[in-house]
Amino acid sequence: MRSTHRTSLRLRAAMVGIGFGLLLTAIGAKAFYVQVMRSPWLSEKASGQYTSAMTMEGKRGSIFDTRMRELAASIEVTSIVAYPARLADPRAAAVALARTLGFKPAALHRKLTAGKSFAWIKRQATPREVEAVRALALPGVGFIPEHRRFYPNRHLAAQVIGFAGIDGNGLEGLEFYYDAQLRAKEATFTVLRDALGRGFASEERPWTVESGNNLILTIDQTIQFIAEKALAEAVQTQGAKSGMALVMDPKTGALLAIAHVPTFNPNVFERSPRYHWRNRAITDPFEPGSTMKIFSVAAAIESGGLTSQSILFCENGAYQIGKNVVHDTKGHGWLSIEQIIKYSSNIGAVKVGEKVGPAALFRTLHDFGFSSRTGIDCPGETAGNLAPYRKWAKIDAGTIAFGQGISVSALQLVSAVSVIANGGMLMRPHLVRAITDARGRTVQDFPPTPIRRVISDRTASVVTRMMQAAVSTGSTGTRASLAGYSVCGKTGTAQKSGVGGGYAPDRYIASFVGFVPARRPVLTILVVVNEPQHDHYGGSVAAPVFRKIAHEALDYLDVPPEGGNNLMVYRQQEVQG
Repeated sequence: MRSTHRTSLRLRAAMVGIGFGLLLTAIGAKAFYVQVMRSPWLSEKASGQYTSAMTMEGKRGSIFDTRMRELAASIEVTSIVAYPARLADPRAAAVALARTLGFKPAALHRKLTAGKSFAWIKRQATPREVEAVRALALPGVGFIPEHRRFYPNRHLAAQVIGFAGIDGNGLEGLEFYYDAQLRAKEATFTVLRDALGRGFASEERPWTVESGNNLILTIDQTIQFIAEKALAEAVQTQGAKSGMALVMDPKTGALLAIAHVPTFNPNVFERSPRYHWRNRAITDPFEPGSTMKIFSVAAAIESGGLTSQSILFCENGAYQIGKNVVHDTKGHGWLSIEQIIKYSSNIGAVKVGEKVGPAALFRTLHDFGFSSRTGIDCPGETAGNLAPYRKWAKIDAGTIAFGQGISVSALQLVSAVSVIANGGMLMRPHLVRAITDARGRTVQDFPPTPIRRVISDRTASVVTRMMQAAVSTGSTGTRASLAGYSVCGKTGTAQKSGVGGGYAPDRYIASFVGFVPARRPVLTILVVVNEPQHDHYGGSVAAPVFRKIAHEALDYLDVPPEGGNNLMVYRQQEVQG
């Protein structure tokens, strides 16, 4: 019995030993599997419970005018956020936050109970709002530093600069076109958190993140202000729908000002209609009217068919072409080409177009840049409209010669007149002269870019003399004359299209385009007033605006008055004034 009992005990002990051995082996195998085979997975799992990835974004690059005055900047602001899982009482928190920030409690409560681990309460809050929420001392409510776009001059050059959204993305204007350059760099770092989810340390945190590049524009803040002020006064005085004014350096194609009325404040862009955001000087085509006559005459002189003293019979005010009759506001008989420009004769322009012929007229207008985009560094540019000459009807060459049946942008028109001002070369218009990095080092330069020679220097000189005569006493552009300086220009008065086709009898675009001084032009200026109500002629509506802009801009640029009789008149007006 004793032997049997001992055997039984040994067997049981062996079985228990084997059991423990198998259990220890299984535990060891599992430990090996977990610690060795599954180590990367476990590390990642554990890390997710006490670390989180955070992204820090640097400042968006600034935008400066040509004299390094800041037009757009990024300022540091604070956003208010919530971590719903850490809120002791979401409803009470929603009520308190809503009362402080002016929100609806129900909407905020839905946001806090949506089952998400993170919720924005208010992006880019004001300092007063941030302090008020801090005073609530609500667990689960936090504060995140961000950057907000700020435009210190408010509406100044708003359509040119555009604006950026709340996330720092460029949405309009140069902010949109150069978004990749202006956008700040991003960096991701690891934040360690305790059991309550509070950050208590960080690893490899970049305390400074590289900012975006800066833009240095060709726009001059002072000339921009001068243009906007003069244009706004004219639009208000005339009860007009809108207006545009552009100022260009004719030698380089650099735009010194692009003014719009109405305008908007990009700091609160959402308060203005979308129509106000658009840079209409670049995106919107219109019929140029009589300003087109200078290019028709340039085509005639360049082709050798006519000279400035060639005379054409202007039919005493009415000229029939097929079923159509072209009229002048005042009847004329024989006029020289120079007089056709001076008195802005439509019939004279028609006859110039007939002398030149459709093919040569189309080719010259195309070379001036009409019907094609300029390639300016701005979004949404229009090419305008100039039909191929083979599709022209008999009257088309005539009407196009005086600015009907063709549409252009304000940018195309001011660029084309600059061709005459600089001696015949079409320059590519541009708004940005340089890109620099956050330390001010040049990343890219944008030098003046010639596109092609359009007319000879001789033709440009002849047309310049004609444009100077078009501002002399007795001409349509007299009110653009400027004491002390010789002005070259041309008026434009164009009827707008009617709702049912044809031209509306009471809707006009009044314009004036020219350059100053005549000998060594410094500025090319275009003024366009849309639907003036009290008067509709370019000579009486737009020419005075040209004069104001030219006078103040020349004074600002320290361009001395010219000698001779002009200087005497200038000095007399100085004494009388």
